[in-house]
Amino acid sequence: MMRIDIATLFPEMCKAVLSESIIGRALKKNLLQVNYINIRDYTKDKHRRVDDVPYGGGKGMLMQAEPIYNAFKHVCEDIGGVKPYTIFMSPKGSVLNQNKAIELSKLENIFILCGHYEGVDQRIIDKIVDEEISIGDYVLTGGELPAIVLVDSIARMCDGVLSSPECFEKESHFCGLLEHPQYTRPETWEGETVPQVLLSGHHKNIDNWRYEKSLEITRDKRPDMYIKYIEGKT
Repeated sequence: MMRIDIATLFPEMCKAVLSESIIGRALKKNLLQVNYINIRDYTKDKHRRVDDVPYGGGKGMLMQAEPIYNAFKHVCEDIGGVKPYTIFMSPKGSVLNQNKAIELSKLENIFILCGHYEGVDQRIIDKIVDEEISIGDYVLTGGELPAIVLVDSIARMCDGVLSSPECFEKESHFCGLLEHPQYTRPETWEGETVPQVLLSGHHKNIDNWRYEKSLEITRDKRPDMYIKYIEGKT
């Protein structure tokens, strides 16, 4: 079973989201484990302070290395002295994509560090972090939302979380293409009808239609992905 530890100043923020819907049900069924580590619990400051002014000046506060390291060591001890794969959510990291989510979903222990304020002391990054990941080329107020996105993208591929691997293997990005259009009842709505091929019951024709639509949508909306996919086929 995969274990993910999220080190954050706002554990309830992460827990509130991940306790709902598909991931929430998976957690209740013990299909994976997500722990929310409050970094303030690991500071020696009597006021539970975990930040200080940056050397060299500048606005804002910087998270200190020691409380983060204490939280990290606690997790290492809890999993038998093993170092978890450690990710720092950072706008300076490589941008998350489906291939990275697939790669991470095969790991057993992941420790996610959420920064806040102006970031964290570089020394803790150098000491424990294996990889920095971003969810896009923009800056947020903290690493909690990116951490939630990362956990969701990984957890949904863990065994048993979705009803079958087909639920994610045919989605956008998994195979290099964007997903084909989807339809449900009623057959006719606002004068628009469901494509007849989807009502035919002919599975080969349906698969071919879906593949062609995926190619078409990818070509029109993400030409970069389309070119990469076509080049991979030749």
